[in-house]
Amino acid sequence: MSIVMTGGGTGGHLAIIKAVKEHLKEEELVYIGSTKGQDKQWFEHDEDFKEKYFFETRGVVNQGALGKVKSLWMMARATMHAVKILRKHKAKVVFSVGGFSAASTAFAAKILRIPLVIHEQNAALGSLNRLLKPYAAAFISSYLEESPIKAYPIKQIFFENARIRDSVHTVIFLGGSQGAKAINTLALQIAPELKKRGIRIIHQAGQKNIDEVQKAYDELGIEAEVFGFTDKLAEYMNEADLAIARSGASTLWELSATALPALYIPYPHAASDHQFHNAQFLVEKELAWIMREEEIDRDRVMALLDENMAEKSRGLMEIVEKNGSEKIAKLLTQI
Repeated sequence: MSIVMTGGGTGGHLAIIKAVKEHLKEEELVYIGSTKGQDKQWFEHDEDFKEKYFFETRGVVNQGALGKVKSLWMMARATMHAVKILRKHKAKVVFSVGGFSAASTAFAAKILRIPLVIHEQNAALGSLNRLLKPYAAAFISSYLEESPIKAYPIKQIFFENARIRDSVHTVIFLGGSQGAKAINTLALQIAPELKKRGIRIIHQAGQKNIDEVQKAYDELGIEAEVFGFTDKLAEYMNEADLAIARSGASTLWELSATALPALYIPYPHAASDHQFHNAQFLVEKELAWIMREEEIDRDRVMALLDENMAEKSRGLMEIVEKNGSEKIAKLLTQI
């Protein structure tokens, strides 16, 4: 019998699966994702999974009428395929982290009456998770009081790297592996001022933007650590004293676990504006700052360098509960 893990599309979803599977080494694991998004990049060669399947599926949201029909047809076809896979591997539970990659396998689980455990990363529920919530054996969210597990599943290394920041010596810009134009622009705008202050720059510019951004730093005569997709993110976060980042759930909780204060610039087109609501969760507790893209102000950003980082760091250490991934793994094995 196996535990089937599904969902993805973006790194925020996939990071949940990566963290939880660390605690399921004794189980037979199967992954089902999509050919779209980052699923294959993350897990195609991951030996923790006995088998990996990638369906031809895509999102339904933000499609035109004909696009929605085609997406739903692709999903229906993939659902029938998922039914066969779940039967083949004698799935005892399906763990879904949401996203369009999860839809077909989640529906297949309900068709076969296999327990479905859902993890919702964001403060604003995704459309698929909202639809399936009433049918889930367990629905996990760090933002919901009724959640059986409140701790967010984060790899242990982020907690191990936690430290109090007293002042800013290094700034990390995090636009995700795909990059964020607004954050890239801001980084290059304030880079000369950061250099004057002797502040080091670490910059996740996005895989497609590395050469362009690196060239811009070179023209400014500024040394910066520029990268796209990386497996050294925990190390980079540990080195930084302030983050300027998108507010996808995994990024937000990993920064919090590291006790790294952050200015969040939400992705403006995120479904249900969930990145804004994620960041607002911390802002309301006075543990972070937030700026919409249209509100970005260089002077306000530079003023953050003189804020009380130690106070924010201590507050983040107190709010983040440990062992979330271990608790979810234990729940999966018990169902």
